Amino acid sequence: MNKITVVGAGNVGATLAQRIAEKELAREVVLVDIVEGIPQGKGLDQWQSSPIEGFDTRIVGANDYGPSAGSDIFVVTAGIARKPGMSRDDLVKTNTEIVKSVSQQIRDCSPDSTVIVVSNPLDVMCWVAKKVTGFPRERVIGMAGVLDTARYRSFLALEIGVSVEDIQAMVLGGHGDSMVPLVSYTTVSGIPVTQLINRKRLDEIVERTRKGGAEIVGHLKTGSAYYAPSAAAVQMVESIVRDKKRILPCAAWLEGEYGLRGLYLGVPCKLGSGGLEQIIEVELSSKEQVALNKSAEQVRATMESVSL
Repeated sequence: MNKITVVGAGNVGATLAQRIAEKELAREVVLVDIVEGIPQGKGLDQWQSSPIEGFDTRIVGANDYGPSAGSDIFVVTAGIARKPGMSRDDLVKTNTEIVKSVSQQIRDCSPDSTVIVVSNPLDVMCWVAKKVTGFPRERVIGMAGVLDTARYRSFLALEIGVSVEDIQAMVLGGHGDSMVPLVSYTTVSGIPVTQLINRKRLDEIVERTRKGGAEIVGHLKTGSAYYAPSAAAVQMVESIVRDKKRILPCAAWLEGEYGLRGLYLGVPCKLGSGGLEQIIEVELSSKEQVALNKSAEQVRATMESVSL
């Protein structure tokens, strides 16, 4: 991989750039931000960690998209962060304008790139990026399900007292309070989680997962999560760069899958060198399908408030 650009040099973007460089997923990482000096300073600081961490990926900062031209992948983190008491949907107007502007720049400077959207409200911002760039659905995907699943898995590991590596799970649906953790597909080294945790406690863990982002915002007060979100986006980048064909829950544009179409929603996706290579349809219980449909309705309601 030649070049990856991270748009937004805030906490999520800067941490993302560092993780991409440390994994040497590209020869060059470009960190773009509108605030003068911030991407340049952070990029230089990160590059100076390379002799210690042992990576040769060059990190450069810029206030325009010139240095990002010809990038293979863009990870879009630009936008205002959620503040205490603010719903994801409160972000929609401001972040729509930001993602719209970013998408125009990506379309013009790197028309063959793949875009991973991290900006919130996630599912709607993916739609904005897809519509503005005109890219096919294979090349515009959203990071949400990997993060939500990581939160769910970490809570389950704590509850059972086992390694996080042994928890297999998947969270589908919109990135918000209507997300759908698939309890029926949650296992611990192949053992159904329902054999290890009673249903009442499982429901409490599912509810904590849904409010995982808000819980962190409540603690931080002046910011939102960035360590786990950046790690989640990098897992997607790595699967594409290394053509790993990982099956990861991502926000994808649906064209009839799960009985839904014309919106972005979290579903199991195979990620490889072609970007989104396949949407995998798993059999849902009637309760899970109802929950997924309800989640889709919430995404559509937010889409309707956006004018493009």
